[in-house]
Amino acid sequence: MALGAQNTQSSRLGRGLASLIGDIPETGLSLPPEGEQKVLGIEQLQPSPINPRKEFAKEELTELTSSIRERGLVQPLIVRPVIGSDEEYEIVAGERRWRAAQEAGLHTVPAIVRDLNDQEVLEIAIIENVQRSDLNAIEEAQGYKELINRYDYTQDDLSRIIGKSRSHLANTMRLLKLPDNVQQLVREGDLSAGHARALVGREDAEAIASQIVERRLNVRDVESLIQKARASSNGKSRMGKSADIKALERELSDELGLIISITPRTGESGEIRIRYNSLEQFEEIQERLARRG
Repeated sequence: MALGAQNTQSSRLGRGLASLIGDIPETGLSLPPEGEQKVLGIEQLQPSPINPRKEFAKEELTELTSSIRERGLVQPLIVRPVIGSDEEYEIVAGERRWRAAQEAGLHTVPAIVRDLNDQEVLEIAIIENVQRSDLNAIEEAQGYKELINRYDYTQDDLSRIIGKSRSHLANTMRLLKLPDNVQQLVREGDLSAGHARALVGREDAEAIASQIVERRLNVRDVESLIQKARASSNGKSRMGKSADIKALERELSDELGLIISITPRTGESGEIRIRYNSLEQFEEIQERLARRG
């Protein structure tokens, strides 16, 4: 992505959600100057396939529906025209409001029509949802991944535009390494992002996830459980070493004059540890490895 494009995006999107959809006070409606203001029929609108948000909690929809029944839809949706149609529009921001408006029995909703490309639609959808904390951690991660893979963003770009730290982006995207059924538990709200982060990279992630849900463990409980599982696994590895592995450890230890530990892992992988007792021993190991290299 060119530097000029990055600066343009930062200046345009870095202003935050309020500058994109307008400041909406509790007592009235203030529409932003950008885009055409319209009142559209419920049936003219359709969800955007680009929107990272896929899950809509029933409780949240029920609360919003009650609010809309009492006060009406105070905040407008942002939409863009559907290509090839003069009457249909794709929702860029506000799908939850649209769903709740239908439940409340509204036939029309206020909207701002803007000409936006797919990249801008995804940017606005992520900004809106993240700032409102509407996305679950998996949806958030997938939105970041889409911007990075599809539009060549860097994590620094996203950090600047969305207003989240680079470490937050990296930790959130790591959740996509979890097994699909564990990710689904996060989507459904059964696992928090904190629970899920503790499971990344573990072969027993699914088993531990099931225990978290069944026993309603908090994040500290999970960390303790993982530490115990790791200690147990290491103990079993030491106890379960074959005679050949133990013989090889003795042979290498005698050859190097150091304590060598070999731990077989899954498949053909494993780990060799060399213990040293002084800086002189460490420097000797370093020199030997350098000579062999």
